Amino acid sequence: MADNKLPVADPAMVKAQSLRLIRMHRGPLALVVGLHILAAVAGLAGPFLLGRLVDAVTRGTTAGFVSSLAAALVGFVLVQTVLSRLAQRRGMVLGEKVFAQLREEFMEQVTSLPLSTVEKAGTGDLVSRTTNDVDAVSYTVRFGVPQVLVSVATIVLTAAAAVVASPVLALGLLVGLPLLVPVTRWYLRRATAGYLRERESYAVLNGAITETIEGARTVDALGLGRHRRARIDAALRGSFEAERYTLRLRSVLFPAAEFSFWLPVAAVLLWGGWLASTGTVTAGMVATVALYAVQIIDPVDLLIMWIDEIQVGASSLARIWGIRDVRADRTATDAVPAGEDIVVERARYAYREGHDVLHGIDLELVPGERLAMVGPSGAGKSTLGRLIAGIHAPTAGAVRVGGVPLVDRPLDELRGEVALVTQEHHVFVGTLADNVRLGKAGATDAQILAALDDVGALAWVRALPDGLATEVGSGAHNLTPAQAQELALARLVLADPHTLVLDEATSLIDPQAARDLESSLSAVLAGRTVVAIAHRLHTAHDADRVAVVERGKITELGSHTELLDRDGAYAALWHSWRQDA
Repeated sequence: MADNKLPVADPAMVKAQSLRLIRMHRGPLALVVGLHILAAVAGLAGPFLLGRLVDAVTRGTTAGFVSSLAAALVGFVLVQTVLSRLAQRRGMVLGEKVFAQLREEFMEQVTSLPLSTVEKAGTGDLVSRTTNDVDAVSYTVRFGVPQVLVSVATIVLTAAAAVVASPVLALGLLVGLPLLVPVTRWYLRRATAGYLRERESYAVLNGAITETIEGARTVDALGLGRHRRARIDAALRGSFEAERYTLRLRSVLFPAAEFSFWLPVAAVLLWGGWLASTGTVTAGMVATVALYAVQIIDPVDLLIMWIDEIQVGASSLARIWGIRDVRADRTATDAVPAGEDIVVERARYAYREGHDVLHGIDLELVPGERLAMVGPSGAGKSTLGRLIAGIHAPTAGAVRVGGVPLVDRPLDELRGEVALVTQEHHVFVGTLADNVRLGKAGATDAQILAALDDVGALAWVRALPDGLATEVGSGAHNLTPAQAQELALARLVLADPHTLVLDEATSLIDPQAARDLESSLSAVLAGRTVVAIAHRLHTAHDADRVAVVERGKITELGSHTELLDRDGAYAALWHSWRQDA
């Protein structure tokens, strides 16, 4: 990851992955291409029959012959319509299947990303890839691929039919190429980089807006409104410049393409008129090739248009597949912990090289104890909590469980041993039971209800329209922040880890409700090691030990009573909090 940005796949990887998809779906793809070819062949009959009709009328013919040609023309139009309809339908079905596969693979990759990587990259880039980029790829796969297949098949077959009708007249179809080819090549050399820059600008803009909205209270409290507006304005300017660049590319490509489309029609008519006057070709041949020249305009126009759209889709695809290049932040070993004790030894951590936020932390967690971490904001409490939960590997030093470094444990096993619950809780689209069951995939309804009861949520769950079957999340029943927090804690109860790191886990609940919830959890958490990071010091009062974290170091460690007797930093925090409470 350069500059904490998620990687973007290179053209070779995009090509390789695209070929992989083609090979996986080659049967349905061959059917779609075959139907399009047959439809294009049926469409070629029109100009050919009209050319024969012109020659027949010129020489003199019968009404019966004209009627038979008209009937044949209608028949071919009907056949083309049916084949086109079948081809489009099969193409759309294929597009949906390919997109569904892409979406599933992408979501699997996203949910497997190291949390440390996600935090460093920020929300904007990832949100942009899961929304804007996925939408762009969806549009390209569902509509672009079928249209390109139709266009290419029609262009090739129409050009071949024109050559068969009259090779000398078909030369007129090449008149537009000296303009179309260089302009298209000029465009393609610049489009990929331009559209990648455009998609990245959306990520920056999404990040600026999302961070401002999520931190609205902090922005308001610290008077950062002008600073945040300036950042959003800068992101908007960057996005505007990126879009203006790609617009300039299109403003060159499209007019040149339009002009080059109609040049062959004019050339065929002028060239054919002169050849007809010399007797080299017939009027019917001129009409046939001219109609082919007109008929080829739409597919070429569509192809040029979709070249532009495919550049957008390819850029988005490169960003989506770039997720595969994210390296794991740990390498699991077969080492098995000898116990449940967690030891932090001379741990240091830096989000940026050379800027440590933790400075040689030493801490031993006694199995089954409750440790409260307190201190001013920005002191490093949450960072230390993430090291204890195995989210981050220390820059220096070690954090071990049962003698084994946490980052050496396989993630699926580690999450069953040490769990982190923060103040950021998520409600996923689905039933309430499905949301809680994330803590334990095979949990029964009875176990889910018991977990909800443990966190004091059973009463409001029973009051919901469908109980555990109530749909929650976006577009469904809306849970309050406090209910979402209790939902997260119920997942934790089901997960049943031996060590819990609670980072402001009850911050969205009012103080009295928080006390009640913590009292309810006491019985559930009995026997487990609990590290509670909190600003509400009643948590520290109830803890076995209290660690005061200041400027990236543990400056005081002891029980509530011991630290009050020392009359140090903790005592000052306690007395200040009691006065404000």
